Amino acid sequence: MDSQIIVNGLITYLGLIILLTFHEFAHAWTAWKCGDDTARLQGRLSINPIVHIDPIGTVLLPLFMIFGPAGLSRFVIGWAKPVPFNASNLNNRFRDEMLIAMAGPAMNIILAVVLVGFARVAVLFGSETATDLLLHMAALSLILCFFNLIPIPPLDGSHVLRNLTGMTYETYFNLSRFGFIAIIIVLQIPFVRAALSVLVGGTLDALVFCFHFPS
Repeated sequence: MDSQIIVNGLITYLGLIILLTFHEFAHAWTAWKCGDDTARLQGRLSINPIVHIDPIGTVLLPLFMIFGPAGLSRFVIGWAKPVPFNASNLNNRFRDEMLIAMAGPAMNIILAVVLVGFARVAVLFGSETATDLLLHMAALSLILCFFNLIPIPPLDGSHVLRNLTGMTYETYFNLSRFGFIAIIIVLQIPFVRAALSVLVGGTLDALVFCFHFPS
């Protein structure tokens, strides 16, 4: 494997780890603000990546997508260890569970906006390398946002679906045990990958337009 491919892959993976860390921190912070300190007491209210690592979603799957034979480094997804919360501690159970679930994707949107903003600054300084890297990280953040909205456990969209349908926690946790298998299968569906690409590309183009990048 070419050394430049390895370097680019490692940069992408490092970026993924950072984005996932802030994603999970947002879940933990929102749960804390909504009245539940379970995540804080378990050390999850932190930007230390180690406390959020999931062996499959943070290590195996992303590394395979980056360095595997399929050459999918432009389309990298992953997830971290779900942030725990005790619903009985929440101020408003229905509302707060939705807020906690959506906090991660919302954080990824915020990070994408910040990264595109820094990319615009890099353009002013004439740094093409920094601009490309920052836009790549912004796209990765958007991939994580929209990917996590897929309603398959343990992704954030599944928590919203569970809440809206009134699914019991027991049923949800039983489904979660096989969730990663379902996620891998769903990602092989061309329509799903195409839809994610359209959402990410369209949102990134909109941000680039809003920051008035030169043509």
